[in-house]
Amino acid sequence: MWPNGSSPGPCFRPTNITLEERRLIASPWFAASFCLVGLASNLLALSVLAGARQGGSHARSSFLTFLCGLVLTDFMGLLVTGVIVVSQHAILFDWRAVDPGCRLCQFMGVIMVFFGLCPLWLGTAMASERYLGITRPFSRPAAASQRRAWATVGLVWGSALALGLLPLLGVGRYTVQYPGSWCFLTLGAQPGDVAFGLLFSLLGSFSVGLSFLLNTVSVATLCHVYHGQEAAQQRPRDCEVEMMAQLTGIMVVASICWMPLLGLAVTVAPGSPPPASVSGAVDSLTHLFFQQTRPE
Repeated sequence: MWPNGSSPGPCFRPTNITLEERRLIASPWFAASFCLVGLASNLLALSVLAGARQGGSHARSSFLTFLCGLVLTDFMGLLVTGVIVVSQHAILFDWRAVDPGCRLCQFMGVIMVFFGLCPLWLGTAMASERYLGITRPFSRPAAASQRRAWATVGLVWGSALALGLLPLLGVGRYTVQYPGSWCFLTLGAQPGDVAFGLLFSLLGSFSVGLSFLLNTVSVATLCHVYHGQEAAQQRPRDCEVEMMAQLTGIMVVASICWMPLLGLAVTVAPGSPPPASVSGAVDSLTHLFFQQTRPE
């Protein structure tokens, strides 16, 4: 039911949540603390990477470039989304009154998709780089690796942004999500919603699966090298072991954070109920899921 008979924008769906319930759910202190810790951690990581790049070898230059792009992407994602979410939690504004044209909601939906896919795709790029570096170390010139790595980071950013803009072109929708503090893609029954949800989830799942496969082959190759050489010959591979440990940690964290949502989108989209029951069946699923995963 819409208040005062007002006509909602395209990003709004009927909801029964009250202002008091939103106040109990949304904690501005938790959201602000989460963002500040994340931003401080990323700034520390960037300072460490800056020092590592100055004394790094050619073998690590492209890997550190990808890692720098990943940390920078995460920093900007926390900063932009954090400002919106923390502000909403602090003043509990009515999104329909503040953003009747849904422009803020569409902007947040685009950046949520952008900053959601970029870490997954950059992780795949890093896994591919390590796979080539370990299994085919002489197949590419070291001098051009850093320039090529930055070009790849730019390509990932451009591709993720292009995908995030699809709902603005009519493929899918961005709607306000529970508890009314952020916007994301819609898991609905409309063909555009189904297509965009499947595209987002399948691309993300494919990147996680490819990263897992490439990292597994790289780790197996390193284990074979260590068991087949003398200790004196193993030392040059120590930096590669360190990079693989870092990359494995990144892949595990990304999988834990995103695979539940990607799996939900794949499960819900093909079997979505007819439009009359979307607000009941789909919202109940996303309600339960986003209570645990929303960016607060």
